[in-house]
Amino acid sequence: MPEARPASVDGVSQAEEAPVPLDGVGVGPWEGPWPQDPRYDPELLATGDRRNVVDRYRYWTVEAIVADLDPRRHAFHVAIENWRHDLNIGTVVRTANAFLAAEVHVVGRKRWNRRGAMVTDRYLHVRHHPDAAALGSWAGDAGLPVLAVDNLPGARPLETAELPRACVLLFGQEGTGLSAEARALADDVLSIAQFGSTRSINAGVAAGIAMHAWVRQHAPLP
Repeated sequence: MPEARPASVDGVSQAEEAPVPLDGVGVGPWEGPWPQDPRYDPELLATGDRRNVVDRYRYWTVEAIVADLDPRRHAFHVAIENWRHDLNIGTVVRTANAFLAAEVHVVGRKRWNRRGAMVTDRYLHVRHHPDAAALGSWAGDAGLPVLAVDNLPGARPLETAELPRACVLLFGQEGTGLSAEARALADDVLSIAQFGSTRSINAGVAAGIAMHAWVRQHAPLP
């Protein structure tokens, strides 16, 4: 491993920072003097960073990235039921990372399929609840309204709803939708407008639409 050499992060020139490209997948070993900032991972500096992270976090440790994200996390939480080891949960987690959700809550089975998350769960806080009642109890203690998202009779259109800044967006299992227990604990039910022949849309897609609706109302744009 190359020896770390003195260089302030802000003082390193753009030329010195230039990494070796890796066919469009991540970056290669750090070129030039190594930064002494403790947020940087010596192993990544030496071997390259092939993770799916924005450029700001290249070569940073996972712990440093999480610490940087935590003060900026948004006030909405995402919860999804996991009764049949739904493959969509990974997609929901990855999207929650992209929109900087406060936490992701997995309701039901503790084990969930992480393949679709593409390790983005490392940069999130994931909490488990054994059932919908436990989620409802947690949300009540936290003072957070639970907004169920499902195309159910009497549901309000998501497109025109004013979303609370602090809330829990709750999604059901692919195919069956929200369980009866989840519907019972919800403070409100929101539906996503559809215009084709299908009765429902993919749970991962629905979660992305709902999170983006919250972002449009509350998140400061970069």
